[in-house]
Amino acid sequence: MHVDHHDLQHEFPEMQDAIVALRHSNPMFERLYATYNRLTGKVEDLEEHDMPVDDFTIEDMKKHRVKLKDDLYHLILAYRAGQRNPKS
Repeated sequence: MHVDHHDLQHEFPEMQDAIVALRHSNPMFERLYATYNRLTGKVEDLEEHDMPVDDFTIEDMKKHRVKLKDDLYHLILAYRAGQRNPKS
């Protein structure tokens, strides 16, 4: 089965510098990033190997992944805004 990859490098290729910087400087971002990657790996593994799983379970996992991605995206945007408008 073909599986679309949802790692942040594929999702936000234009934001790689901010992702790397945040991973090294923001513990909350790193924690969310690690959780997102673990969950993405689980979902992709289930889909790729066509493993039996309850539809509600996989949907809950995907909803959680979307929430994590949204949280990460907002942290990236805030970081980039701070880079453009540094405090004096």
